Amino acid sequence: MNAILTRMSEAPELVRARLRRASGILNEAEIPYAVVGGNAVALWVATIDEDAVRNTRDVDLLVERCDWPKVVAAMQASGLIFRHAASLDMFLEHPDDKARRGIHIIFGGERVNERQILPNPATTESVDMDGIRVIALAALVRLKLDAWRDKDRTHLRDFLEVGLINATWLTNLPEPLAERLRHLIEHPE
Repeated sequence: MNAILTRMSEAPELVRARLRRASGILNEAEIPYAVVGGNAVALWVATIDEDAVRNTRDVDLLVERCDWPKVVAAMQASGLIFRHAASLDMFLEHPDDKARRGIHIIFGGERVNERQILPNPATTESVDMDGIRVIALAALVRLKLDAWRDKDRTHLRDFLEVGLINATWLTNLPEPLAERLRHLIEHPE
C-alpha cells in the first residue's frame, strides 16, 4: 500500500517538473510561450488559495506557429522527443511515454477544431509568474469557455469559487461565451 501512496504523491510533482523543464528550455532559448490548460488554472488558483489547486496530468503550452522550428530545435536539443499523434504535437521525455505524460503544444491565433468559437490567444497575452510565462487570466477564461468540456467547466467553477472571476466578467465576453459563464454562475453544480 505504501508504494501506491508514494506513486500517487509523486505524480503531481512529476508534472510540475515537466512544466519547469519545458518553461526553462523555452526561456533559455528566448522563445515566446505561455502555459495554458490545467497548469495555468492551477497557477492562477494558487494566487488566491493554494488549497483549492487541482492536479493535472500533462503540460499544455501555447507557442506561435512562426516559432515552431525553434521550439522543436530547442526541445530536441534538451533531450525531449517530438511526437505527432492524434492531431496533437507533443514532446516526451522517454520514447515509451504515453501522450498523457507529454508536453502538448497548441498554436496562438489558431483554432484547435471547427467547434472553437474564437482562435487561441497569442503568446503576448501572458504574464510572468516566478519565471514561468502563464496565459493571462482573461485569455484563459476565454479558452475554457470556448472549449466547454467537463474539465473546462470544472476549472471555471474553481475560478468562481476562489473569486478570480464573477458576474462582472459577462460584459467583457462575446455573447456565446458570456452565456456559458452566465449558466455556470446561475447553475454552479
